[in-house]
Amino acid sequence: MSTNPSKAPKLPFDCIVGTEPEVVFNRYTGESVTLSPEAVAVYDTIIGCETFGDYTTMRKGLDWFRRYFPKEYMVLLD
Repeated sequence: MSTNPSKAPKLPFDCIVGTEPEVVFNRYTGESVTLSPEAVAVYDTIIGCETFGDYTTMRKGLDWFRRYFPKEYMVLLD
């Protein structure tokens, strides 16, 4: 579900949210999707948590992404 910023779902944790949608590429397949600023912030946090081993926060982000952006989740994170 792509969202309108005024109707964006509550974020699963504090993170810095930009102002513009961004095209994000799957690190392994090269497939891309355009994400809302909120989804970009959560995606970036998920990747950072994976890098630093914060699996609790990473799981919160993955669950949120799967719920609110299922198609994008399947391209980027599945």
